[in-house]
Amino acid sequence: MTSAASLTVGFDLDMTLIDSRPGIRACYLALSERTSTYIDADLAVTRLGPPLVDELINWFPAAHVPAMADLYREMYPAIAVAASPAMTGAAEAMDAVRAAGGRTLVVTAKYEPNARLHLSHLGMEPDVVVGDLWAEGKAQALREYGAAVYVGDHTGDVRGARAAGALSVAVATGPCPAGELRAAGADVVLDDLGAFPHWLTGYRAAPRA
Repeated sequence: MTSAASLTVGFDLDMTLIDSRPGIRACYLALSERTSTYIDADLAVTRLGPPLVDELINWFPAAHVPAMADLYREMYPAIAVAASPAMTGAAEAMDAVRAAGGRTLVVTAKYEPNARLHLSHLGMEPDVVVGDLWAEGKAQALREYGAAVYVGDHTGDVRGARAAGALSVAVATGPCPAGELRAAGADVVLDDLGAFPHWLTGYRAAPRA
């Protein structure tokens, strides 16, 4: 049985806790207009998860990407935060961890100040927020804060959980379908976070080796 005192659950942000597609799409369109550079914003929001620079390299010369990333992040709060709703079951999932006496941790590839703005806007108050980490890099924060479980929507989140020795709980709400998440090594795949509280109850009750 899992001790409540030892329970720390990590969550990804984009397409796990928040539906950032409307906000990110609007921000890419604004960046396109500002720079007179074509960006297929509808395509870009189908592949959320990796760092911003991984997307910008598709639209700008490599030498311009750092400056474009800075400009995007500067524009982002006024354009993207209010436009991005919570995912189904997100608040309830975090509440379930707290009700169990556990600690919540958000680990995301998103620029940390903007991640915090999203969470604050939606009234979500995790115990810890760490930004600017992707895939296996997320293991750094997951290990530091002792996360037993990491919940995410991308195969990169699965890799991060496994690199940290955490249980990988995947939600099929992002760009990666359930089969792809399972093939990447997810220990558990849920349709969405609405199923998480029930799963957590079973997880806590199960004996551990």
